[in-house]
Amino acid sequence: MHPDNISPRGEGESSICIQQEHSGSLNTRAIAARLSKQFAVRKADDTRRSVRQLLTTFIPFVALLAVMAAVMEKMYWLSLLLAMPTAGLLVRIFIFQHDCGHGSFFKSRVANDLLGRFLSIFTLTPYDHWKRSHAMHHATSGNLDKRGVGDVPTITVNEYLALSPLNRLGYRLFRNPVVMILIGAPVNFIVLQRLPLGKAFRERSCRQSILGLNLMLLIVFGMPMVLWGVAPVLSIYLPVMIIAAWVGGWLFYIQHQFEDTYWNRESDWSFHDAAVSGSSYFELPRILQWFTGNIGLHHIHHLCSRIPNHRLQECVDANPELRVMAKRITLLESLKCWRLSLWDEEKGLLVGFSDVRRRQL
Repeated sequence: MHPDNISPRGEGESSICIQQEHSGSLNTRAIAARLSKQFAVRKADDTRRSVRQLLTTFIPFVALLAVMAAVMEKMYWLSLLLAMPTAGLLVRIFIFQHDCGHGSFFKSRVANDLLGRFLSIFTLTPYDHWKRSHAMHHATSGNLDKRGVGDVPTITVNEYLALSPLNRLGYRLFRNPVVMILIGAPVNFIVLQRLPLGKAFRERSCRQSILGLNLMLLIVFGMPMVLWGVAPVLSIYLPVMIIAAWVGGWLFYIQHQFEDTYWNRESDWSFHDAAVSGSSYFELPRILQWFTGNIGLHHIHHLCSRIPNHRLQECVDANPELRVMAKRITLLESLKCWRLSLWDEEKGLLVGFSDVRRRQL
């Protein structure tokens, strides 16, 4: 089920209240309904705001790439420094592609899809394939019985203890931030998303999305490679892509991987509780919030994915209770989340490997 098709009234009529420590028994379903009413039907200026966002992000992005190319031969160190703000703009471009996938950047579905596919050339992320898996992520986030699509692979303590020593080592290595972010995130964006593997190969639309983007990448990046050489093009764009992948991987991890996040079995799972209790309120400095398109306000995004990125902060300001509903995590506090790797069903907490070892002693 596509999350954009999940309405606040789509799960029956019973009230669902989130944990008291988060909201004092606030009704998440009622809040989601209010959000949908306030923001799902965009005002007339939304298209103008979206176009303005696109122009003020994409033009500087291309300009910085041009400057990087101009200074590369004589001052490559400056080109590498410029890769950082350029990567920040690429992260913001990815957020626009993300909004297109949710149908929230423009009012027109056709316009969203056309822009999403165009931006995918720069994010290296096949739009239609990603759109489908991301929809599943929204529809199943926090559901222990429906893991594995568009989420960070997470297993329970009991599942971990049942693994062989070799498989335990493999999982520990995978959850290491060096492997998952520094190595894994760039490999995922640059290499793995080029390959229609498994289910993506069997499903025609996903296969076409991946192979179609690969063809466009050959054209868009191949032409300058023919004109100026492979090494110069890669020397400019790879650092930008790698840094953007690091930031994107970090953001996606922190959005759902924190100590008192939400996981439940299918019989007890709630879309609205998962949205609020299982999605973080990642408080970032204002400049970083701009580069990341307000995606740190992730509990709001999961409650109502039709809200465009430029209205998420407005949503918090108009609904003060949303400031206290979700888990608030600062940039410094996000560093502590990396030790958490296993879901403890008994405690209802995400715990670290050391916590499991202490339990066994």
